[in-house]
Amino acid sequence: MDPYSLSVEREASKNIEENERECFKDAIVSSRSLNKGFVEPTKLTNAYPEIIACVLTATFHISVGLAMSFSAILVPDLEEKNSEIPATKSETSWIASIIVISAPIGSLLGGILMEYVGRLRTLQIGTIPAVAGWIMIALSTNVPMILVGRVLGGIATAMATSPAIVYITEVARPELRGSLMSFGPTLASFGMVLTYLKGTYLPWRTVAWISIIYSIIPIFLIQFFVHESPVWLVSKGRIDEAKKSLERLYKSEMQAGKVSAAEQQFVTIMKEHEIKLSEQRRSKNSTLGTKMRAFLKPTGWKPMTILFFFFLFQQFSGIYITLFYAVTWIHESGAKIDSYWGSVFVGLTRFFCSMVNTWLLRRYKRRVLCIISAIGMSICMGISGYFTLRIQQNYFDNPSANIVPVIGLLMFVVMSMVGFLTIPWTMTAELFPTEIRGIAQSMSYAMANILMFAAVQSYRNLTEYLGGPYAIQWFFAATSIVGAVFVWLLLPETHGKKLSEIEEYFHNNFLAVGADAKAKRRQARRRAQRKEQTPLNQNTNGKKSEPV
Repeated sequence: MDPYSLSVEREASKNIEENERECFKDAIVSSRSLNKGFVEPTKLTNAYPEIIACVLTATFHISVGLAMSFSAILVPDLEEKNSEIPATKSETSWIASIIVISAPIGSLLGGILMEYVGRLRTLQIGTIPAVAGWIMIALSTNVPMILVGRVLGGIATAMATSPAIVYITEVARPELRGSLMSFGPTLASFGMVLTYLKGTYLPWRTVAWISIIYSIIPIFLIQFFVHESPVWLVSKGRIDEAKKSLERLYKSEMQAGKVSAAEQQFVTIMKEHEIKLSEQRRSKNSTLGTKMRAFLKPTGWKPMTILFFFFLFQQFSGIYITLFYAVTWIHESGAKIDSYWGSVFVGLTRFFCSMVNTWLLRRYKRRVLCIISAIGMSICMGISGYFTLRIQQNYFDNPSANIVPVIGLLMFVVMSMVGFLTIPWTMTAELFPTEIRGIAQSMSYAMANILMFAAVQSYRNLTEYLGGPYAIQWFFAATSIVGAVFVWLLLPETHGKKLSEIEEYFHNNFLAVGADAKAKRRQARRRAQRKEQTPLNQNTNGKKSEPV
């Protein structure tokens, strides 16, 4: 999974957990955040220990960005006639896509390790497959060795993403959590820029060797400057260590003669831990068969169907294909610009847009963002395809027209970051009811990665089948516009909605068109029914009194 998207999904999951715990009056609303107990505005000078801890933990995302984008500089070299490791287009398709299909393995392994050895230790363990993968690629003498290295890189990608995000959500206070979580995807985008930039000047083997550094340095930063999550320590009964970790995180807020911030948060964590234990005891009564039958309900099959098509349109609109094949895509478009420098601009565009996206998601409605995003993507890729065709036909005498495909690609990246890239991932945490949310999120995550693998794997065959680079760009444009129609017809609005409202929506609707009008009519009928059913007292004169 794209690291930015995973971050957004995790943040949405945390928001959902907070909403579900509003009924607990004696506990803080989040199951993972330590900091709901603060009632005064946070001063950055007081929060610097946790900010430093979260940022250093997020540095593992740089290696994630390196691994995700490495195929962009590797594939063009392997497909050259005089390449030291010649590879067919079919083989390079596997090299680009196999990292995606191996990521769920790392996610499953990371999830298990996080519970047993802790968040930080899992991050450090995740560097083992990362380093091994880069060494395998750097020393490779054939395609199978590169494939093995890419598989290891995919496993490390998930193991370096999930624990860091979980740690940040457990340590960062609410008013800082969103900003601190954005460091992860921003650093991943920075890693992509580094890959494209180094690929412009250095051989891919050298890039692979240098990439090892970005995996190893964070190990030492965390070992000496970051302390384990107090939430995890409490869950393992390591109370004294949890207290020490809290004291280090909130050492700037120690106040003589008052209850310290660390002590407040310790009480909060203990209460949350008790809530979790009680929920676990209740959940034991829920069998796997019961959960599976829940998928046959409207609240199960409707959101799963919507997510399948949402991810289908997302993946085949070219969002991730242009990431994995950035250099190849620019070269085949015929743009008169160095392909490697063009990929650097793509990476920089994505890097800067990732800083803005969190603000958009918090401010604007999901459906509006997705429709604008998809239509904008379609226009950009349609124009790019037209100019690509004309460049191949030697239609333009003006050299400036030859860079339009790259401009179109850059604008395509900008428009994808408005919503179509990120929002599908957030929906996996919002659309399902509580009883199946955990297993439904896992199924949605696996489904999305399978579709991503299919899209990246089929890129070369689709290009050849459709008739060339301009045709695949028009295919992306058509898919994007169909995706916009799909959003308008079927995607429910979840921004600002309670979980109960989303669940009720699927009980009564499948089409999003006209859903608001139907909801208003239902509310009017309910008000009328309540008014009719209001008990009335008869007074002695036979006149009706006011409702009781």
